[in-house]
Amino acid sequence: MKTNNLKPVKTLTFVTLLLGLIAFCQESDKSKPTSYTIAYSAKESGNVEIYQRNTEGKSTTESTNEKGGYLAWSPDGKHIAFYYKYDDKKTWSIHTMNSDGTNRKRLTYEKNKWDNSPTWSPDGRKIVFSREYKDSEKNWQQEIWIMNSDGSELSQIKSLKGGGPYFTPDGRIVFHSEFKDKKSEISIADIDGNNIIQLTNNEAEEWHPEVSPDGKQIAFMSDRDGNYEVYVMNIDGSNQNRLTNNDVGDWYPSWSPDGSQLIFSSLRDGEKSIYIMNKDGAEVRKIISNASSPAWLKIIL
Repeated sequence: MKTNNLKPVKTLTFVTLLLGLIAFCQESDKSKPTSYTIAYSAKESGNVEIYQRNTEGKSTTESTNEKGGYLAWSPDGKHIAFYYKYDDKKTWSIHTMNSDGTNRKRLTYEKNKWDNSPTWSPDGRKIVFSREYKDSEKNWQQEIWIMNSDGSELSQIKSLKGGGPYFTPDGRIVFHSEFKDKKSEISIADIDGNNIIQLTNNEAEEWHPEVSPDGKQIAFMSDRDGNYEVYVMNIDGSNQNRLTNNDVGDWYPSWSPDGSQLIFSSLRDGEKSIYIMNKDGAEVRKIISNASSPAWLKIIL
């Protein structure tokens, strides 16, 4: 009888110890700093750099020894797309390379055209980019083009006039409309260019939309209040809020993998550097000096 009565006690003790061990492991995981990866262009060298930072602020930097700007990670984090200038900066071309700087490939070759702002589709199979140039009548044109990630099957999305394209998680494209009379707006459309919906409506330049990882918000830059600042809005254009407030420009916001923070470029300390802030604009601090065009890898490492 005594032996049988001990069985429930032993079971209860084992369960209690197991639950305690699980709680300890969870608490230990919380205490570990989370590492994130940022790609950017170094101001002094012009090279594309890979920057690793964690919640404690520790970091390492590795140069890929490749020059270029406006960086975009592939969804699996293995490749980077960017543009590079040729012909005395008259021709801009889209390139890809491995994240360690190897296997560089030039994907576009159109002379006297500015191919820029590449972005990857959610499945990594397509790259969309902006093409800008002056036509035969010297009028400035802004077009959006799409191709396979190896550069094949290049074609224009003819109904989309503008630049800065960025994919939503469900495969739509946000972009800024063609720049006219110092005005451009943020819009969203299907990948084939149908169902265009204008999200902003201001007498301002509004550029570089980037969609949050959960697809619910868009961060973008606008000079609606006098100079470029970082704003955020819902994916349907509602609830537009200004996050930064400076006498100098703040540009190119990029979401953290968990959507809780944003990084951006700024001249606020007299040099072009990269800053980080919470998604509500709080706790702004500089993390990388002499750098621009930050792109945050959306994979939590």
